[in-house]
Amino acid sequence: MANMKQDAIALLKADHRTVEALFEQFENASGDGRKRKIAQQICLELTVHAKIEEEIFYPACEGKIEEDLLKEAYVEHDGAKVLIAEIEAGGPDDEYYDAKVKVLSEQIEHHVEEEEKRMEGMFSQARKAGLDMDALGDQLLARKEELIATYKASGLPKPETTTFVDAQV
Repeated sequence: MANMKQDAIALLKADHRTVEALFEQFENASGDGRKRKIAQQICLELTVHAKIEEEIFYPACEGKIEEDLLKEAYVEHDGAKVLIAEIEAGGPDDEYYDAKVKVLSEQIEHHVEEEEKRMEGMFSQARKAGLDMDALGDQLLARKEELIATYKASGLPKPETTTFVDAQV
């Protein structure tokens, strides 16, 4: 699978599908250990995904797609990062743990929709703008593999928000 070449959009969409499946597993999971394991996988996937989008894909879209869409995407990522940090710090025995995972899932669902909308979505606009999706796909994949290795070794980083100025995370 890892050596299959994917263009940028195929890779990012595959990430979306992975996370959606994990959220579904979380909802159906019973037992704190199982829930925590799935939640941690969700947090890892989303942290890596947000980082590769922010480092590679979004900058490539600058000036080529609607500015508002990009700005909203950064804010949505920041909202997700704060929740991810909360979920990582907590555990299934926390009163709000399940609720935080649920809200994260709803936020991500909205974010995915904004990116994947057929005509006016970010991916659609980026493709129309003629971005080199194959080259971007290679960059995204290389960075993704690097980040997964790093995070698996040393844990997830503290959230760095682009748009939340005074958030004490």
